[in-house]
Amino acid sequence: MSRVAVVDRRTFVQGRVACYSVAGAGLPVVLLHGWALAQHTYRDVIETIAAQGCQVIAPAMPGFGGTADLPGDSFSLGGYAQWVADLLDSLDIEEAAVVVGHSFGGGVAVRLAHDFRSRVRSLVLVNSVGGSSWRSGRSLRSIAERPLWDWGLHFPSDVWPIRQATRVLPVVAEDFLPNLIRNPRAIVKVANLARRADVRSELESLRDSGMSISIIWGTRDGIIPRESFEALCIASGVEGTVVEGSHSWLLADPKKFGEVITNDVRVAQAARDLEKSAPEGKRKGLRRVQSLTAPRRRKAAGE
Repeated sequence: MSRVAVVDRRTFVQGRVACYSVAGAGLPVVLLHGWALAQHTYRDVIETIAAQGCQVIAPAMPGFGGTADLPGDSFSLGGYAQWVADLLDSLDIEEAAVVVGHSFGGGVAVRLAHDFRSRVRSLVLVNSVGGSSWRSGRSLRSIAERPLWDWGLHFPSDVWPIRQATRVLPVVAEDFLPNLIRNPRAIVKVANLARRADVRSELESLRDSGMSISIIWGTRDGIIPRESFEALCIASGVEGTVVEGSHSWLLADPKKFGEVITNDVRVAQAARDLEKSAPEGKRKGLRRVQSLTAPRRRKAAGE
């Protein structure tokens, strides 16, 4: 597979500087990064997706990677979703996109799809925030109650073993350290926003509207517990996909990530091709293709 060039660019969104990367051509895919990071950390992931015939737009979300902060009255998941929609407008991306959100970016992706339904073709949530469930002993509690020291206790498991650490730490440091120096306040504010995120009602609404949703989680994720992942799956009505890996498994193995989302990309490309080949007056009435391989069993919300 040939490498695809990733180009860093700047624009203005809501009258403020915004940084982003773009690569490839074809089906638009928006990649939203995790907490305290930016698009540079995901360069290999961007290349992997773009090589499948996609145009990947990967912004540095407000507060990170040189992109200006959101104003105080807009600081929310909804405010971040509005910013992403405005970014797409500034880049003249009119076609509905596949939106991939990792960690904090997953919460933003859900709100984007919920608040701007016509902008999103399908959702891929990777180790996403928003399930708002955490097990403390035998009790299932809101993840907002999880103490910060417990988050910190599980953080080292995200980079070990050593083979993974040598892969993840350098790419994470490329964005995390500059963000820490440039805007430490944003790191703290977004951490609190992420840990309190609850997007289950938005996912239920998207499920009822027929949105195609994929949810992926790593078995060794100490940041997003299994209970939170399962809560997202129940709200979405999907089984979810479990892979071997930690919270940042896609950074450690971009090739594996590309393989995992191949079907999502192919389904979206097939639906896009059908829409383009339909008569002009009938394009809006097309039903989206759900799968090219085996049909995905959907669970009832109460299962």
